[in-house]
Amino acid sequence: MISWINGDLIELWQINQKFFILIECQGLGYEIQILESLFLKLKTNQISNKNITLWIKHIKKEDSDLLFGFTSKEQKNFFIEILSIRGIGSQISMGILNKFSINEIINAIKTQNKKLICSVPGIGQRMSDRLILELKSKFKSEILFKKEQSKDELEIKDPEINKMMEDLQLTLQSLNYKNKEIKILLPIIIKEVNLLAKKENNLSFENILKLAMNHLDKNSITR
Repeated sequence: MISWINGDLIELWQINQKFFILIECQGLGYEIQILESLFLKLKTNQISNKNITLWIKHIKKEDSDLLFGFTSKEQKNFFIEILSIRGIGSQISMGILNKFSINEIINAIKTQNKKLICSVPGIGQRMSDRLILELKSKFKSEILFKKEQSKDELEIKDPEINKMMEDLQLTLQSLNYKNKEIKILLPIIIKEVNLLAKKENNLSFENILKLAMNHLDKNSITR
């Protein structure tokens, strides 16, 4: 079983709403389906380092072997949790993570926001009810969500900025910064972003990424 992979990016392509990359690792090429957010960063060269590390979920079928890649273990675990729900397959699971951040999905489950969940292609009323019922019971005990729940004191209420902060974490992981470095950096950036959000109406991901890279360059947080 493949748990994670580290290799060089060879090619990337899109088929409808599916996003793929080809990674070379020790002479072998691995075709991996990834999330749209990572695909766009790679396509627009926001991630200049072509060496990529991904957490892998390997799904074996009768006629094929499918690999799904994620830039964080939390994303992979969440993907697996969604897959465990009857009637929800890999493409719907990827569709959920393509459309919303983990925080947004958790909030939708907790508040039983069926309209939000049904906005994902392929999810109807019955499936949204099942997803809410089965995932809500897991939030109380799963280690998977402790990381998300510990952010209350640094909560960002704006969902767009919240999504950009999660994208920032994924980008830094893709740039091979260590989790320890990112853990130290994120609270600093969140505080500054909260202040900037009050002053600026158009805070962009590029601004946040530049702010983070300046801290990494100037402060004692080193690679």
